[in-house]
Amino acid sequence: MRPAELADAVRVVASGEALLAPSVTRRLLDRFVAVQPSEPARPERLADLTAREPAVLTLVAKAASNAEIAGHLDLSEATVKAHVSAVLRKLGVRDRVQAVVMAYDLGLVHPRPSA
Repeated sequence: MRPAELADAVRVVASGEALLAPSVTRRLLDRFVAVQPSEPARPERLADLTAREPAVLTLVAKAASNAEIAGHLDLSEATVKAHVSAVLRKLGVRDRVQAVVMAYDLGLVHPRPSA
């Protein structure tokens, strides 16, 4: 891990968020998909999100960091953090891991075949 990544990880944990390596997230999602209900959660859960927030949630669900999301959507990292916080609050989830599960439930992302 590079020093900048380590510093970012410390900040994430210090702010109370969960930190999981993408490989761990992938394994969790593989297990989750195996027991996922056949009918996705109601899309009206997305009704409270702004036009930008589903895109942010989708990238979070793809294990993108705030910096990667910022680059992809041409936003500042501070704006991404604000969007992520708003998504967590509006969906009633406590951290990024629960947001990833919700994104799968809502059908925003679909599992990729494991390599």
